[in-house]
Amino acid sequence: MNPKLATALKDYVIITFGLLMFTMGWVLFLIPAEITGGGVSGIAVVVYFATKIPVSLTFLAINAVLVLVAIKILGANFGIKTIYSIAVLTLFFALFQNILKKPIVDDTFLSAVLGGMSGGIGLGIVFSRGGSTGGTDIFAMIVNKYRNISPGRIILYCDVIIIASSYFVFQSPAKLVYGYVTMWVVSYSLDSFLSGANRSAQMFIFSRKYEDIANFINNEAIRGVTILDGMGWYTKEDTKVIMSVVRKRETSAIFRKIKEIDPEAFITMGSVMGVYGQGFEKLRL
Repeated sequence: MNPKLATALKDYVIITFGLLMFTMGWVLFLIPAEITGGGVSGIAVVVYFATKIPVSLTFLAINAVLVLVAIKILGANFGIKTIYSIAVLTLFFALFQNILKKPIVDDTFLSAVLGGMSGGIGLGIVFSRGGSTGGTDIFAMIVNKYRNISPGRIILYCDVIIIASSYFVFQSPAKLVYGYVTMWVVSYSLDSFLSGANRSAQMFIFSRKYEDIANFINNEAIRGVTILDGMGWYTKEDTKVIMSVVRKRETSAIFRKIKEIDPEAFITMGSVMGVYGQGFEKLRL
């Protein structure tokens, strides 16, 4: 099979699994407990409880309008993966919306947390493969084209308004609070998944035995190493500095080896937000 085709197929399979997790968060926890969340899914759920129109129909109708507007404004190259995700989510909502009539857990707060976690992790899986679920993401891109407002802020404003609108349907301050709990859990789970699954660290190592340490990192830890020229300002002596970016899970073995080679080595390590390139993540634009 063509490598590019195989990679694309793998992306779509993983995106589909993420969309399934996202859908399960709604149909197993949030909808049975009468909790809404953000995004177009949240609008569709509010409409469902107000009119009994299936979530899938409202979700598809709103996204279809947004996609058409986006194609007109943002161009015909608008994301194929986004359109695919909208179609798959519509199908999943149609198939699974009525899978449960009563909440799977009796505690409404727990339903909000579990539904938010499933939704956030599902979104993280989709985003990690360059996908998107459309909805407020599309709206944010359209607004950002004409106004200097960050997409993240636009999405946050939309989610706050969508959840607030559920009060007119449920007439319950408690349901409103649970909706905001869900929004926070989705955001936290999404960020934790995207940053935690591939968390990386940048290490600077100062040692007279820099060659032995660099060889270990390069040959056994299988990570790139850059040797920088430095000078200790107090001693005025030239020194070599090892710089390497590694996965957090790999640092323990590196620390043990450094201690074995040079117990007096000086090391600094800091978390990095993202690492792209050979051995790490591919740029997905």
